[in-house]
Amino acid sequence: MVDITAKSNTLRQAIATAIVKVSKKETIEAIKNNTVPKGNVLEISKAAGLLGVKQTANLIPDCHPLPIEYTHISYEIKGLEITITMEVKTIYKTGVEVEAMHGVSIVALTMYDMLKPIDKGIEIQNIKLLEKKGGKSDYKYQINKKALKAVVIVCSDTISAGKKEDRAGKAIINKLKESEIEILKYEIIPDEKEIIQSKVETYSEAKADLLIFTGGTGLSPRDVTPESISPLLDREIPGIAEAARNYGQERTPYSMLSRSLAGVKGETLILSLPGSTKGAQESMDALFPQLLHIFNILKGKQHQ
Repeated sequence: MVDITAKSNTLRQAIATAIVKVSKKETIEAIKNNTVPKGNVLEISKAAGLLGVKQTANLIPDCHPLPIEYTHISYEIKGLEITITMEVKTIYKTGVEVEAMHGVSIVALTMYDMLKPIDKGIEIQNIKLLEKKGGKSDYKYQINKKALKAVVIVCSDTISAGKKEDRAGKAIINKLKESEIEILKYEIIPDEKEIIQSKVETYSEAKADLLIFTGGTGLSPRDVTPESISPLLDREIPGIAEAARNYGQERTPYSMLSRSLAGVKGETLILSLPGSTKGAQESMDALFPQLLHIFNILKGKQHQ
C-alpha cells in the first residue's frame, strides 16, 4: 500500500451515487408496497451497503483500513429509476471515495439480487463519485507561494565549528522547495543568544516572510534558541508548536521533550524547530503547506 505515515488526520468526506433501473412500473410498486418476495428491498440493501463500506479495505488491495465514522444512504425514485446516494465520513490520513463508491455498488447489487426474481430487465448504471472533500489538496491559498522568501538558520556549536554536518537545515530547505518557497539565505551559527537575536532583528527588518531556526530546543543549558527568540516576538502562536509536537508524538515518545516555538515579529513568521534531522523533517511535514494560510491572515486576506 501507499505510505501515508507522513500524512495528518483531517476530516474526509465522499459522496457517491448509482442508479438501478428496472424494466416495469410493477417492480417499483412492489418495492414501495414491500411485496418483493426476498424482503424489504430498500432496508436490506441499505444494510448491505453499510457492510460494504466497512469491508472495502478487505476487498480492494491498495485501500487502507480506516475508521468509518459516518455513513448515510438515501434513495430517490423517479419513474423506473432508483438513484442511490451514499455519503461517508472519517477523520483519518486518507480519503473515503473508494469506500463510498464500493458501498453504493453493494447497495445496487443487493437491489439487483432481490429484484431479479420479479424483473429480468434490471440495469445498474452510472456508479460515480459526486464529491470528495478533505486532505491538504482541499485547502487553497490565495497567496503566491513563489513570492514568499525564507531564511533557514542552523543553531549548533558543533556544526558551526565544522565538527558535524548539517542535515536538519537541509531537510527544512527541501520541504520549503517542495512548497515552492524561495530560500533567501541559509546560515549556520553557534547556539548563542546574542547571535540568534541579531539574526531575528536583521531578517525581520529585512521583511523576510519566514525565518526558521533549527537546533537549540533541547534541555541542555546550551540550548537557548527559544529563550533567545521569545522576548523579541510581537506575538507568540502556540498552536503551531503544538501541532508540530503532536505530530511528532504520534511517531516517537521523545517529542514531548521538544521546546519548539513560533510567533511573528513585524511581517515575519519565526519558527524554532528541533535540531535533529528527524525532528526538523517531521515538524515541517506537520506544518506545511497548511501553515502558509498564516500569510493570508497577516496580509488581511480571506481564506477560500
